[in-house]
This record gives sequence, C-alpha cells and structure tokens, in this order.
Amino acid sequence: MSTNEVKSSKKPERDMTFALVGNPNCGKTTLFNALTGLKQKVGNYPGVTVERKEGECFLPHGEKVRIIDLPGAYSLNARSPDEAVLRDVLLGRRKDTPRPDRIIIVLDASNLERHLYLSTQILELGIPCILALNMMDIVAEQGVEIDVDNLSKSFGGIPVIPMQASHRKGLVEIKHCMSKPEIPAPKFKVAIPEEINDGLEKSWKRLRESGVLANESSLLEPLYLLSDRDPTHYGIQDKQLDAIQDTRKELAEKFPGWEDKLVAARYDAIYVVTQRTIQRPDENDATLTDKLDAVFLHPVWGWVTLLVILGLLFTMIFKVADGPMGWIESFFEWCGTWVSGRMAEGDLRDLIVDGVIAGVGGVVIFLPQILILFFFIGMMEDTGYMARIAFMMDRLMSRVGLNGKSFLPLLSSHACAVPGVMATRTIDNPKDRLITILVSPLAGCSARLPVYLLMIATMIPSDEVPAMTKALFLLSMYALGVGGAFFFAWLFHKQLLKGEGAPMILELPSYKSPALTAVLWQMWERTRIFIRRAGTVILGISILLWFAVTYPKSDNPDPSVAMEQSIAGKVGKIIEPVIQPMGYDWKIGIGLIASFAAREVFVSTMSIIYSVEETEEIEPLRDRLRAEKRPDGRPVYTPRTCLSLMVFYVFAMQCLSTVAVVKRETNGWKWPLFQIAYMTLTACLGAFLVYQIGGMMGQL
Repeated sequence: MSTNEVKSSKKPERDMTFALVGNPNCGKTTLFNALTGLKQKVGNYPGVTVERKEGECFLPHGEKVRIIDLPGAYSLNARSPDEAVLRDVLLGRRKDTPRPDRIIIVLDASNLERHLYLSTQILELGIPCILALNMMDIVAEQGVEIDVDNLSKSFGGIPVIPMQASHRKGLVEIKHCMSKPEIPAPKFKVAIPEEINDGLEKSWKRLRESGVLANESSLLEPLYLLSDRDPTHYGIQDKQLDAIQDTRKELAEKFPGWEDKLVAARYDAIYVVTQRTIQRPDENDATLTDKLDAVFLHPVWGWVTLLVILGLLFTMIFKVADGPMGWIESFFEWCGTWVSGRMAEGDLRDLIVDGVIAGVGGVVIFLPQILILFFFIGMMEDTGYMARIAFMMDRLMSRVGLNGKSFLPLLSSHACAVPGVMATRTIDNPKDRLITILVSPLAGCSARLPVYLLMIATMIPSDEVPAMTKALFLLSMYALGVGGAFFFAWLFHKQLLKGEGAPMILELPSYKSPALTAVLWQMWERTRIFIRRAGTVILGISILLWFAVTYPKSDNPDPSVAMEQSIAGKVGKIIEPVIQPMGYDWKIGIGLIASFAAREVFVSTMSIIYSVEETEEIEPLRDRLRAEKRPDGRPVYTPRTCLSLMVFYVFAMQCLSTVAVVKRETNGWKWPLFQIAYMTLTACLGAFLVYQIGGMMGQL
C-alpha cells in the first residue's frame, strides 16, 4: 500500500482554496497579509482554541481564490493543538474546513534543512504544492547559493519561487504560479523500514475498524495519529482513543524506537536533497547572525543589552510620548469646552462632557505610550531578537519549572494578556501550558500602563524630574509583575501541578531587517483593539458610571456631599472600611469596582468622578488628584497610596476579557475562578503591606 495520498479533486462549485503552511518565524503571516490585504477574516476553529485566519486573493487574470493561513508548526507529528489542526486540515479530518486544493509551503531559505522536515511531510500527501523560498536576502548575505531548479526536480518538478515577502519581492511570480490551471503533484517519499511498514499496515487495519480514519487509502494518517501524544485534540471518541493508544503501545513493544528511526530516515533524505542544491561558503567565515549572537547571547553582554533595550523603551514611553499626549489632552479639553459652550445646562450636557468625553479621553490620552510599547515588541519579534530573549530566559525559567517557550506568552502579555494566553498553544507540555496560562496575566499589559502612568505623574509632580527617574518607577512595576509570575509559576510547579517539565526545543531564526510595514500593521491591529475597547466597553462603563455618581440627585450644593449620596457613593462608602488599610478612600473604591471589567477603566472612573465633582473648570486629572484632600486635610494621593495602587494593579486580575479566554483555553470555570482568587488576594495583600510598611517608615 502506498503512503502517498491521492491528488485532491477540484471543486468548481467553490473558489479554489490555497493553504499557507510553514514553520514559525518563516514569514508565512507576512505573505498572507501581502496576498490578502484587508480582505481577511479571523476566528477560531470550532471545538478548539486555535486561531483561524482566512482571506481572499485576486490573481493576475482576475480569478478569486481563498487562502487559509494555517498555524505554524515544526511537524505533522502533532505535539500541540496548533500542529494538530494543521495535520487534521491537510489530512481532511476536519468537517468544518475542506481539504485545500493547493498548498503554498513557506520556508526560511536561510534555514532550509530544518524547514524541509515539515515540507517533506506535506509533500508526501500528494496535494499540489508551491515552495516559497522566503528570506532570500539573508541567503545572499550569508554567501549561500541555492539551486532552485535542482530543488524543484528533487520534488518532482513542483514550482519553487524565491522571494522576500517583507518587501513584496516574488509576490508577482507566486501569484502567476497560483493562477496556473495545473500544478505538478509532488513526487517525494521517505523510505520506511520494512518491519515498521508491516507494523503500520496492521495498525492501519485496526484503526480502520475502529472508525478513526478519515481517509482509508494511505498509511500516513495512522502514522501521524500514532505519533500524537495527545490525540484528543479533535474528533476522537473514547473508543477510538483507546484503539490509538493500544495500537501505539503494541507498535512500541514490537519495534522499539520506531519513531526515532523514521525521523532519522527523513533527515537522511533531506541531507541528500540539500547536498545537491545548497552551496555554502567557507564554514570558518562567521555570518552576521553568528557575530550578533556572540553579543546578544553572551552570558554578560546579552543581559546588559536586554536591560539597555528595556531602559530605552521605558524612557521613550515618557520622553517621546509626552508631546502627543499633550495634544490629545488638549483636544479632549477643547471638546469638553466646545460642547459646554454650545449646549444648554442639563443632564445631557453633563453626560457628554463629564461621562463620555472625560471617561473615554482619560484612557485614550495614553495611546501614544501604548503605541511605543507595541512598536518595540513588534520590532523585537520581526528582527528575530525575541527568540533570543526566550533562549536566554530558558535557564531562569527552568528554575521555576518552565522553559523558555513560556516566556514568549509572558512577553506577549505585556501588550495584552488575551493574545498572551492564546500564545501558550505552542507549548507542548500540558502542565507547562496550564501554569503559563495561570501566570500570564501578571505580566504588565498595556491596560495597566494608564494606571501606572497616572500614579507616577501624581506621585512625582515636578516636571523637572528626569524622564529616567519616572522610567525606573515604571520598570520596577513591570519587574514586580514578572517576578510575581516567576514566583507563582514555581509555587504551582512545586505544590499545585507536580510533574516534570518539558525541555525547550526552539529554533533561533536568522536576524533580518524588520519589515516596517508588517510592524506597523501589527501596531494598527493592536491599536484598533484598544480603541475599539475605548469606544465600546469603556464608553459603556463610563456612561453607566456617570449615572451612578449623578443619581439620585441631591439638593446639597456641595458636589462632594452630593456624590456621597449617589448610588456609586453609597457603594464606595460600604467598602471603604475594607480598603482603608490599603490607603484608599471611597472614591478609589468606586474605581476598583468599576475596573474589574478592564483595568484602564480605573483612569476613566477617576476622570468621571472628579469631572462631576469639579463643576467650574476642566483640570488635567493628575493635577486634580494631587489636590484631593481627606476630611482631616491630609492629601489622599500620597506617594505610598500611589505605590499601593500600582502594586494592587500589578497583581489584580481586573479583566473580564482575560477571564473569558482562560475559561475557553482550559475548557471550564475551575482555573479562571482559581486565577481570580489568587490574584485578587495577592493584590490586596501587596497593597496592604506597601501602605502599612510605608507608614511605619514614616513615609507620607
């Protein structure tokens, strides 16, 4: 029986479907964006939490085709949900996703040997394929020559297109190739040792009888199902799962090390291909990547470089963003003044000025600083430096029971915890993945940034203080969050989820010049999410909060007394005795409750509270907080109160979106509720200790 799949049939009743596949960091998403532009849809595959990206592309003669960007993977031997989805789509196992008509395999040409492992597995399926040799500019810099024609012949004459997706080089050629009526089916097969092949034959018969196979014409499907350590990823019933596990156990007993032998055989076949197609310069000549890694991965200079980059990031957040923040602040002040001057006094005007403008403007003002954070993260990802950070962090992460792969979701969570939690799908070990999900929200996401910046601006009123001083306070909050994540990861590893962690297997891509378009696109996507939340969640909460601090109306002319008698004021007064030991008054309590939906709502809440209370003029919020007094005349926002608030928001969950995605990723409410409980208790304890110990030391 042949291990090759039959060629997929065309379906004229629908648009031709191309699947984009490749290893992580191969430029696959860059090519997807270049081919589809804005014609994209993003969702999730039903039944799993893996992201599904589809788009439309128009070819040179006007033909419309459908493109699916499949998850990045290193192999069809699935070790994660992402790889399981890739395998199931290509094998036709997913009923919700038709098997693609053609495949575009994107390879990092500078790491051709490693990337050909997945590629050869896909070529064996027999589906018409196009090889896109991406990052050819790096190949040229390394002095390497790739014989494209010979590479094509090695795989049965399939098209091979050299390209540089980040600069759209080769895009015309690949579209022209996609438009061809016929593309040769690949001809490539790795020889399977006869005894293992006989064992797979028997396995195939057993799995066919159990009904687990979607395609009964090939041994490839049982081969990849048997090598999956967690075949529950999709569409496997208990009875079928038992058949897979029993068959794998029997195969392992009869042919010990059968999987290792297949891996070795594939690499032997890849070696033969690369020897014929790749010419390298003198191996003694160090490449640019080697020279940079000598510094960036150095046990001393590597950490120094990382600290310098982080210091530059936080300094720019204060220094560079200061001007644009002033413009945004002035714009919203102008909007409030303009509305006040053109509308008659009344609740509607107050709602627009004190609720909508003050609430939304109080958060949007921090957009320039968030953009800088997104830009730095995008640049580190696109240049290949992010993988180096994960490599350096592996030794540190291993001490808390994780590996360097867990650091990537933690770093992504500094932009937003939602994609950070979703990024844990690439972690092979289920225990490591769950622990990373539980601690990822402790990373300082962009929603915390407005709170930190407001408190730092309130705590350090002098504009003459160097930006570096403020940056150090901000850096310390991020360091505290990362330290907390490491501590709880160690605690969960030792006490809650005992077991051995998995070693890290991570590809270090070659350094490359960043694709500014791709970085800006990523910034826009993340900024759009932030603005959309400001225009929906924060706007809605701002309106509700304005009603809560305004009604019921009071006859008392003192705005502060009137607010105390409002719905929000009464709630704040109820919880004030509980939060007073942390240094908070009832107004701050209102902010803590409102920000449970989203952390940045705390800033908009303070904007609304003090805009409602201050009826004569519009003041910048930080100035209004500095002037706020307690009944005994002492300032409310002392340095230790500001520090206490920042520490609270370092550890507090305060994000319903993250709760929802954790529930989805863990398939239940057990772990999200546990996460809310431990983070809230830690936040309250940390804030209490900061305020009380500060008081003992005689601090304000």
